Amino acid sequence: MRLNTSQQQAVEYVSGPCLVLAGAGSGKTRVITNKIAYLIREAGYQARHIAAVTFTNKAAREMKERVAQTLGRQEARGLLISTFHTLGLEIIKREHAALGIKSNFSLFDDQDQMALLKDLTEQWLEGDKDLLNQLRSTISNWKNDLIDPVIAKARSHTQKDQLFAHCYDLYDKQLRACGILDFDDLILLPTLLLQKNEEARDRWQNRIRYLLIDEYQDTNTSQYEFIKLLVGQRARFTVVGDDDQSIYSWRGARPQNLVLLKEDFPALKVIKLEQNYRSSGRILKAANILIENNPHIFEKKLFSELGYGEHLKVISADNEEHEAERVIGDLIGHRFANNSHYGEYAILYRGNHQSRIFEKVLMQNRIPYKISGGTSFFSRTEIKDIMAYLRLLTNPDDDNAFIRIINTPKREIGPATLQKLGEWATKRSVSLFHASSDIGLTEILSGKRLESLTTFITWFSDLMTRIETEPFEVVQALLHGIHYESWLYETSPSPTAADMRMRNVEQLFTWLGEMLRGDDLDEPMTLAQAVSRFTLRDMLERNESEEENDEVQLMTLHASKGLEFPYVYLVGMEEGLLPHQVSIDEENIEEERRLAYVGITRAQKELTFSLSRQRRQYGETINPEPSRFLLELPQDDIQWESQKTQVTAEQRMIKGQSRLSALRAQIEKAKNS
Repeated sequence: MRLNTSQQQAVEYVSGPCLVLAGAGSGKTRVITNKIAYLIREAGYQARHIAAVTFTNKAAREMKERVAQTLGRQEARGLLISTFHTLGLEIIKREHAALGIKSNFSLFDDQDQMALLKDLTEQWLEGDKDLLNQLRSTISNWKNDLIDPVIAKARSHTQKDQLFAHCYDLYDKQLRACGILDFDDLILLPTLLLQKNEEARDRWQNRIRYLLIDEYQDTNTSQYEFIKLLVGQRARFTVVGDDDQSIYSWRGARPQNLVLLKEDFPALKVIKLEQNYRSSGRILKAANILIENNPHIFEKKLFSELGYGEHLKVISADNEEHEAERVIGDLIGHRFANNSHYGEYAILYRGNHQSRIFEKVLMQNRIPYKISGGTSFFSRTEIKDIMAYLRLLTNPDDDNAFIRIINTPKREIGPATLQKLGEWATKRSVSLFHASSDIGLTEILSGKRLESLTTFITWFSDLMTRIETEPFEVVQALLHGIHYESWLYETSPSPTAADMRMRNVEQLFTWLGEMLRGDDLDEPMTLAQAVSRFTLRDMLERNESEEENDEVQLMTLHASKGLEFPYVYLVGMEEGLLPHQVSIDEENIEEERRLAYVGITRAQKELTFSLSRQRRQYGETINPEPSRFLLELPQDDIQWESQKTQVTAEQRMIKGQSRLSALRAQIEKAKNS
């Protein structure tokens, strides 16, 4: 397919800063991939001097695949396509000395982060999950706004903010002492380095001479500063974004960065992509009229050449159970009448809790479905715990594994001990495990702390010496020695939950036993080989979850961004759900409207809304009003059930013949298959 005039203009403009305002379904990925090819083939850039950055691994992977189809391997050699955080990690690895951190630093995921924050703040927050989540979010926001603990303390006025700033300081010191980085550090540290270190800044500006950024509207403060420092005075870059699809303010995203771009780069060229290649004209008209209710930095209007399309429908129900039954009933009837596939349908909702009743009705009707964002087996807390023990058994230099397991289950080895141990390990240039058996450790630790640590290290070291000769016995001794089952029953919300978690651990050990013993097809593995295989299996499991099967797709509106489906059901269109009550209370309706806009523009052919007259909420029955967004849509293009027009005998006959034809086609297909 040839590029349209606007797309071509966006590809060929390379002489200055460029903002491509790309509406939903307007072919922005084609523009980015074609622009990379144009830079290399026509504009004289070498691939190794170009970087393209986006937000998710999936988006980066898709972009790599598209570029590989356009350019040959030789032409694309050295081209950097990655997420923001992967680029940040690459800079940290190359510049660790300038940053003053050790080369074998460890990375914390959100579970590791929460476990450490819980330990550090026990005396104040007493393990309160809501407060811990607020604290983690606050620390993340501070880091995204380039605010260190000293500035956070200075700017904190309320008692709660002061406590959170103090906890941030403790958390920061703990990470630094143990050579650990969290997710937000992957942007924060490179940004601070490029701000303060002219030599490093020159090096990276010379390495990245043209920068392309996808989903620009999702950038936060630190990411914007990071971009500015990478492009420098040369300002050779293209950012692609859509202010109407900015739906991540809760994650620190700032659509205002579009305004800043125009202020910081007065020569900015703005190119609008307004032709949509996804949806019918009627769907786009509804989306345009809805989003016009928001204030705009840049005006744009989507249009389509795919025909005007079907009316948008609204299904009303008595309550949420009735809503699910009516939506699934409509889906079954529609699929039968149109001879379509389950994989062509998506059910989108504002909150994850809305999916449960739809799952139940889908299961009752034996309809295959998939919920996006399910938990991988290897992402479960109990599996990550045991995997950390196994990783440390096979690699005593794995500091991340050591930190995860040293006090899980509890061994009275708290954050203060860990911080001292981290400082000692850094001073001696050894791993935390080896530092724990250092003779000089008595200089910094004594009493029960030292005794607990020494007892554990002695026991664990003994297991390590037996790995080669009796791996299966070592694994059994490990599980028995840490009393993990008792720990699960102490810490799980219920005995049933503990039992389920223990069954997961047993499943892991069953697999491990099979791998250590080998079978008819595979040779027996060493424990180190088995642990590596598990890591690979985790990666494969995540990839498998992305396979496209013939299943109805269930997902939140946030998760649906960037996707498209022929037939979409947007459920729960009520005040309090969409827009969400928190957003109504905080007067943040504009972002909720953008979320509804994202949902509407996922639909290619047909769009159906649903709402309930009653809904249970926190044990009470409420009578919600229809969402204001439904009322903002062009009513001539919507078919409310109460306003259905009478069907004539002739229309009924035509519809019946069409259904009969579809049925015959299905029977014929079944006979031939």
